[in-house]
Amino acid sequence: MTRPMTMAEKILAAHAGLDEVVPGQLIECDLDLVLANDVTAPIAIKTVREITDRVFDADRVILVPDHYVPNKDIKSAEQAKIVRDFVREQGISHYYEVGCMGVEHALLPEQGVVGAGDLIIGADSHTCTYGALGAFSTGVGSTDAGVGMACGKAWFKVPETIKFVINGELAPGVTGKDVILHIIGMIGVDGALYKAMEFTGSAIATMPMDERLSISNMAIEAGGKAGLIPVDEVTRAYMNGRTERPYTAYYSDDDAEFAQVIEINAADIVPTVAFPHLPSNTRPVAEARNVRIDQAVIGSCTNGRLDDMRQAAAVLAGRTVHPDVRCIVIPATQQVYQQCIAEGLMDIFINAHCAVSTPTCGPCLGGYMGILAAGERAIATTNRNFVGRMGDPTSEVYLSSPAVAAASAVLGHIGLPEDLEPAACAAE
Repeated sequence: MTRPMTMAEKILAAHAGLDEVVPGQLIECDLDLVLANDVTAPIAIKTVREITDRVFDADRVILVPDHYVPNKDIKSAEQAKIVRDFVREQGISHYYEVGCMGVEHALLPEQGVVGAGDLIIGADSHTCTYGALGAFSTGVGSTDAGVGMACGKAWFKVPETIKFVINGELAPGVTGKDVILHIIGMIGVDGALYKAMEFTGSAIATMPMDERLSISNMAIEAGGKAGLIPVDEVTRAYMNGRTERPYTAYYSDDDAEFAQVIEINAADIVPTVAFPHLPSNTRPVAEARNVRIDQAVIGSCTNGRLDDMRQAAAVLAGRTVHPDVRCIVIPATQQVYQQCIAEGLMDIFINAHCAVSTPTCGPCLGGYMGILAAGERAIATTNRNFVGRMGDPTSEVYLSSPAVAAASAVLGHIGLPEDLEPAACAAE
């Protein structure tokens, strides 16, 4: 009899070829996938070349140029060229060029590249997103990613798991983004340091996949090593007919040992905003109405999926952005972009005076497509609001859901959709 194990422990044990593992144990695991982007891949590629002439599996290395692409300057063009040349040399199948690419952590689930039971490392901290599909995925440095690309292996220290049980019904307008901001506000940015976070409960069970992906995406903002959601019918409906490879669902044993079990009443979660300069500095949106904004950003690997676009469009329909505000909308993938066109969402955004971009991480990391000047404030559906994250060190970033960001863009200050006057189309 093996010891009772958590979901995270079972995935790691399977990839280490062991019957069981225990928290704190150092293990070497076979990797299913290794990911890097245009910022992190050049260093990883250099590491590969120091080890070998060929990657371990050209079908298991994923390269997505999404941070400064389309290229914003000569340096970013040079970085992208390093990636592109390496892809051609190695015959890497999972490469997404401009026009096909998307924000990596939205693109890979959409394209069926990742699936339940996978062990994935990525040279980007928000690789933890794929935990929403029941995978163990975590961010690593570029050197570790390069070793993974070369060898197909990585070492792990088995993490403890904190289990979050969210039961009950979420109030109308409360999203997955509000759930994860609520949790980070509770435990802090280091509350799950080097621990797996497992999200369960009836509130999670009723969430669509886009909302779940937002929750797992921000596990890292609580210090989490991974953010996992058990596979259920919603997960299967998303993966079946989509994933490239067979998947395996792992579940925590009923008597598994957790570092902590935190129970949350879904009714206690309200629309939430994270004030500067930490994702844990959270307050109810209703208490933030005095914060004037200069910019709103709707997109990113946290909230750039189709449901996010629909939520923003529902608020912006028949309205226009406040004249003192710039509103930037970035669908996370080309597929999301096309669906926005098909559903008429793009007309809503443009008629509301939003700027709409091709998929890019640009403004989230202060790269381009929405840099803030000194003293400016932005509300964003992104995941980080550290000092200088989106521009000048004296600028400020407030994190929220798409509906709140859209309402704030119209109001000119942080606010809720219900704060808005009836839309022109609704009044007719």
